[in-house]
Amino acid sequence: MVGERYFQQPRLSNGGQREHQYTHHHHNVTVQQKLLIPNYHGEKLVGVLHETGSKELVVLCHGFRSSKVQEDLVWLLQLTECGHLQDHIPVVKLAAALGKFGISTFCFDFAGNGESAGLFQYGNYRKEAEDLRAVVQHFRGKEHAISAIIGHSKGGNVVLLYASKYHDVHTIINISGRFDLAKGIEDRLGKDFLKIIKQEGFIDVKNRRGKFEYRVTEESLMDRLTTDIQEACRLIPEDCRVLTVHGSMDQIVPVNDAAEFAKVIPNHTLRIIYGADHEYSSHQDELASVVADFLRTGLRQGGEAMEQLPSHAGASSSVHSRL
Repeated sequence: MVGERYFQQPRLSNGGQREHQYTHHHHNVTVQQKLLIPNYHGEKLVGVLHETGSKELVVLCHGFRSSKVQEDLVWLLQLTECGHLQDHIPVVKLAAALGKFGISTFCFDFAGNGESAGLFQYGNYRKEAEDLRAVVQHFRGKEHAISAIIGHSKGGNVVLLYASKYHDVHTIINISGRFDLAKGIEDRLGKDFLKIIKQEGFIDVKNRRGKFEYRVTEESLMDRLTTDIQEACRLIPEDCRVLTVHGSMDQIVPVNDAAEFAKVIPNHTLRIIYGADHEYSSHQDELASVVADFLRTGLRQGGEAMEQLPSHAGASSSVHSRL
């Protein structure tokens, strides 16, 4: 049914059996399946497999206090005080876009986020890289082969940390990740955050209405400050292809961070999407095109058939080639 779209929220049926939902996009049919995957701390990670029938599987990692999907997470709507958050979260739109191109994806919540078990922690970059490891290991030896891992914002840092430690996924896409994790903290925690947290042991972060959102402990803050993304990038092997995508109008993570990644990652491609903000609110088609083109190149190098991935010639006007 060309042009028609059917969607239901994925859910678990009684007895733990997975119920399939179908999304029709043009000629591709996507079956959605909710999965529970334990991490190495025994916490259940909840994810949604968007199955198109492709052998290749792309894993998508969300950003700070985000999730794999938005419809079932009321607390996410409170972050922006709006009711249209799904339209502004890149991993959600990417999953839909890659499904149109015939690529299966798996989106999951890190521990302490969304539907996954565990407590939310402010830092946790390395632990989230281990969550990603548990997901990759879950699919190993099954009908899918993980061809790429993609992360947005904090998730971008997580996929780079993964690539620096584990060398089993050779296509990495970092969307709007931060190069220096010591920066950007004052915007969330306020001035003199180090002095305050040393005195009090924690800082409670509130939203614009004054409502409590989350607590930052000294331990979680130090976890972030001691996570060296630059050193991690230097450890990524040369046979690992890394794409960094960044919006030129990003007000959360400065676009200059993207150029810093290009300086230290051995096999790196940089794309700047002009006019895009941190969420790619008005540029999600361009983002999907850039990502799909990079994935297409990797699959061609791997000898896989690419009929399902159409070219996106129009994207070239929206991006800057490698610096």
